[in-house]
Amino acid sequence: MAMSDEPEGAIMSEQKGLVDVDYLRMTAHLLENVKLRSYALMAIEYGHKVLDVGCGAGFDTVALAKLVGENGHVVGVDHDEEMVVVANRYAQESKVLSQVTHRHADANELPFRDNEFDSCRSERLFQHLKYPEKALSEMIRVTRPGGRVVVLDTDWGSFSFDTPEVDIERRLARFRAEHILSNGYAGRQLYRLFKKTHLDGISVEAFPLVITNYEIGRYITVMDKTA
Repeated sequence: MAMSDEPEGAIMSEQKGLVDVDYLRMTAHLLENVKLRSYALMAIEYGHKVLDVGCGAGFDTVALAKLVGENGHVVGVDHDEEMVVVANRYAQESKVLSQVTHRHADANELPFRDNEFDSCRSERLFQHLKYPEKALSEMIRVTRPGGRVVVLDTDWGSFSFDTPEVDIERRLARFRAEHILSNGYAGRQLYRLFKKTHLDGISVEAFPLVITNYEIGRYITVMDKTA
């Protein structure tokens, strides 16, 4: 994975690989350390206003609310109106609803003013977008000068699993990257996308994920659908 799951509403009928709350909960657990690293890279301070693009069920917005404190605010946007409802319920259960706002929005046309946020993040969103550069441009636009933009996404081209049927394994991996998802090679594209924006201080980090439980591996990789 490289250092930004939810697609933009304008073309959601064309998008693939969408997931449910249980899937997001499972991946949130598996990627906990990577998530924490993404928060750290945002350089969040008490009182900051931050944005999570593709907020899903709100697992990250709730975590971020604890970092910005009572005087800060976290905004999460998602293309899926039902996910926004779930995220609001989770924020209420977590007693941070006053610090968090979730909105239905298009990642390609974020409904915010220029320079409105101190930092912005996106996680496993770009793999669902045919034109991730549009979303990145919007994330940069709404982040103030000197703020941080952090994008975490998967390069499914690096996906592999142990089997003596190497040819089938490679064909399944490539099919997932190229047909199950709109942009399965998103992770490797991030540095190029950021370089084109001419931002300062661009850095890249990679995070391997090893899964040794067969059932969890099949679930996380949506292998039944791929096969």
